Order: sequence, then C-alpha cells, then structure tokens
Amino acid sequence: MSFSTVLSLMSEVGPKGIKKFKSAKHFASWLRLAPNNKVSGGKLLSSKVPKGSNRLKIALRNAANAIGNLKESTPLRDFFQRISFRKGRVSAISATARKLAVTIWNMVVKGTPNLNPEGYLFLDQKRKLGLVKRIKKQIDKFSLTEEDLGLKTAEF
Repeated sequence: MSFSTVLSLMSEVGPKGIKKFKSAKHFASWLRLAPNNKVSGGKLLSSKVPKGSNRLKIALRNAANAIGNLKESTPLRDFFQRISFRKGRVSAISATARKLAVTIWNMVVKGTPNLNPEGYLFLDQKRKLGLVKRIKKQIDKFSLTEEDLGLKTAEF
C-alpha cells in the first residue's frame, strides 16, 4: 500500500473512527466493497456490490489493481489471479480491495499483524506429501527390506 492509501484511510475514517465498526464485515460494507445479497423466499436474487464510492474505496481499489500487476508471487497476488481467472479482472479488484479492508480493520482494531501464509501448503504440495506418506505405509505394510527391493548398501 502506498502513502496515499494510508492518507485516504486517515482522512476518511480518522484515527479512532475505524474502531466504531463492530466487525470487518461492517467496515467492508460501509466502504461498499461487500456484496449486497438480496434474498427472497430463500432464493438469491442479486449479489452485486452496491453503487456508491468514497475516496478510501477508490484508494483500496487502486492498491488492489497494483497488486494484480505484480510480477512476483505473493499471497494477495495469487488470490487476485485466482479470482481474475474465474470472475474477471473487475471482480478481482473488488474482492482484493475487500480483503485489504478486512486486513486493515483486523490490524487496527484487533492489533493482529498481517502474516503472509508462507507456511501453508498448496494443493500440489499436499498431494506430493500424501503420495509419499502412502508409499511409506505400503512399504511398512509389506515390511520390505533393502535387499528385497534390490538396494544394496555400500560397505566400506
């Protein structure tokens, strides 16, 4: 995020104003970044983001657009790319701006640091670990030794 985004946050909400919102969902809804789900009779009629804008929404959308233009892989950029592939770039900008707003609210109100999920394993890594685990189980099940597998240890 740039300095202009932080300045927009401070000018629109103020230093203590962000704490007035009960939750991050309320904050995102106030910014008009959360979808307005219209439901009637249990059926979803519309889930579009409501119209309306303010300077902070514009600043967060600009920051989200900049995140989408990054070349190196970051968790937010990967999120942007996934949404962009499924829903299009405009929806990805709104979704990433909402995610930024939720992150800002959590950092200011709850005091939680923004941790990048570098330790999380992605789907292909999970599959590889599962495959290795299954192969080890099968080896243990048959109690195969190195000699059975044709592996000879070199003796010095």
